[in-house]
Amino acid sequence: MFDIKIKAIAIDIDDTLVNSGKKLTASVKLVIQKAKAAGIKVVLCTGRPLSGVLPLLEQLQLDGQKDQYVVSFGGSLVQTTDGTIISSVPLGYEAYVDLEYLARKKGLHFHAISKDRIYTADRDIGEYTIYESSLVSLNVSYRTPAEMRDVKIVKAMFIDPPEIIEAALKDYTAFAELEDRVTFTRSTPFYYEANAKGVSKGSALKRLCEELQITSENLMAIGDGGNDLSMIKFAGIGVAMGNAIPELKKSAQVVTEDNNHDGVARAIEKYALK
Repeated sequence: MFDIKIKAIAIDIDDTLVNSGKKLTASVKLVIQKAKAAGIKVVLCTGRPLSGVLPLLEQLQLDGQKDQYVVSFGGSLVQTTDGTIISSVPLGYEAYVDLEYLARKKGLHFHAISKDRIYTADRDIGEYTIYESSLVSLNVSYRTPAEMRDVKIVKAMFIDPPEIIEAALKDYTAFAELEDRVTFTRSTPFYYEANAKGVSKGSALKRLCEELQITSENLMAIGDGGNDLSMIKFAGIGVAMGNAIPELKKSAQVVTEDNNHDGVARAIEKYALK
């Protein structure tokens, strides 16, 4: 179907690489090892902070290597799995202050993330902040906006039940006013994420392709959510999971099985290991 030699595969984590139980299946692990053995770079490309990726890199035998790569924080950080930073684009304090104020105006729970901690200025800590803390193995700290001035913020997130997020986004005016400095993405129904302007998974992969001296045609990207759109559009072969949002399926060249039926493994076998 595609006469393209795949040299790198970018894979989203949640609802893509892992199943609904947040686990790697044996089939996915085996096929990723086959891809690695064939000389293909397998790049986990996620909105998670690095701490939430490391256990998966270990299971896939991709950790601690100077010639393997990972994209985290929704594209804000690109590095080798042994820690050499290729690209780092933080959100910054001024954008954080404006976003935190917007959260208060909209009545949304909100948190900001550094490389090693989640911060909230709301004593009523949102349930999704607790969920995120558990998922990515980062502790949560309460800090007022003034106390955040010297914290190196990588990205921030509005986090609430989908219907509350939807209601807040109906009048988008206040969000639009920040788009000269912030890139917003809807990664899941309960997360509305904010990175520095121009930062996305697609922009991170463009930088990584330059590092690897390959073109986007040599790249396969696999994802399911709104924050995967940029990389699906950038890659030579964009693959949507069977459980992906409709917009992603429309933008992808192919649709594979869902994350509970080894969709990642099937896509790699069919389009990269041919």
